[in-house]
Amino acid sequence: MSVARTPSLRSAVEPFHVMSVLAAAARRQETHGDVISLCAGQPSTPAPGPVLEAARRAVDGEILGYTEAIGIRPLREAIADHHRRVDGVEVTADDVVVTTGSSGGFTVLFLAAFDPGDTVVMARPGYPAYRNTLQALGCRVHEIACGPGTRYQPTVAQLEAVTVELGHPPAGLIVASPANPTGTIIDAAELAALARWCEANGTLLVSDEIYHGVTYGRECASAWRTSRESVVMGSVSKYFSMTGWRIGWMLLPRYLGAPVDRLIGNLTICPPAHAQFAAVAAFTEDSAGELDSHVERYARNRELVLRRLAGLGVGETAPPDGAFYTYFDVSQWTDDSVAWCAEILERTGVALTPGVDFDTVDGRHTVRLSFAGDTAEIAEAMDRLEAVLVPRQPPTG
Repeated sequence: MSVARTPSLRSAVEPFHVMSVLAAAARRQETHGDVISLCAGQPSTPAPGPVLEAARRAVDGEILGYTEAIGIRPLREAIADHHRRVDGVEVTADDVVVTTGSSGGFTVLFLAAFDPGDTVVMARPGYPAYRNTLQALGCRVHEIACGPGTRYQPTVAQLEAVTVELGHPPAGLIVASPANPTGTIIDAAELAALARWCEANGTLLVSDEIYHGVTYGRECASAWRTSRESVVMGSVSKYFSMTGWRIGWMLLPRYLGAPVDRLIGNLTICPPAHAQFAAVAAFTEDSAGELDSHVERYARNRELVLRRLAGLGVGETAPPDGAFYTYFDVSQWTDDSVAWCAEILERTGVALTPGVDFDTVDGRHTVRLSFAGDTAEIAEAMDRLEAVLVPRQPPTG
């Protein structure tokens, strides 16, 4: 007689609801052929031309076997040079660890830096994979409710309040700037203050900077300007338009280098080899010209969406300083954003992301919209939303 096995308790994390939206949108596309997807958090453009050329050269000319666990040196040197040029911080290749996407990097980092039972702080609303991965690894997640008063970003005062509540400083703090889902950029002075506070209190600051490069006139600082005891997370997914290539990186304090190296060697061996060779070309001037043109389009889309949302009469909207999202209140229409997004998809073919992914308390009446796509398609999507959300006045006379 066999004994039935059950899944681990650590696997019982919340689902990422946007994946259900994507599946429903795919079914809708099969039956209606009219889907406009504003739910996926990725560019709608391919990798830059120089990257595609480098990928072809790598396939033809490289063995593409295992690489160093922390990534090939040419790529680490290119990333270090990128940070020196863009952020004005002194970074060497030895400070850089290349990872299998930033998602793989977060998992390795959390394993290296935190023990089960450690408390890690993050903003609410915030990216759900932080919370879910930490919980799966046995950490305690303490969410700070962040609203328009702090541009949806945490502050030192809030950290001090958490410390009083816990009776000790938290083991870690995760900040994202520009943030997902809000697109807000943390003030440079506030980020520096957070970095100093974390260093003084033994709290590991994890600065998610994967949307750097996609900004709209507001300064976007790096945590390493203030503290090299923090961790900077980067990726070629967003600005570099290379989501599926699965290349991310970390800038690490020295004490985390060896543990991260050991963990990567055991968990993934190395990041994808062909993508590493190709990604070196992402940091060239030719690629930058192409990529900056994408950001110019995002900026136009942003203005279009903000103008049209105002016309729809939506509630509070987070200021999208960067990234390619707007996060807004839909409480005048619903207190169940999952059901509402499903209804909108059914009625209009427009796919949106329910806020419950990002806010476990107030996400029932919020929605994230991605404006990374084609401008004409986004305008059409806003027309469709207006047709079902704005009541028409009966003709007079």
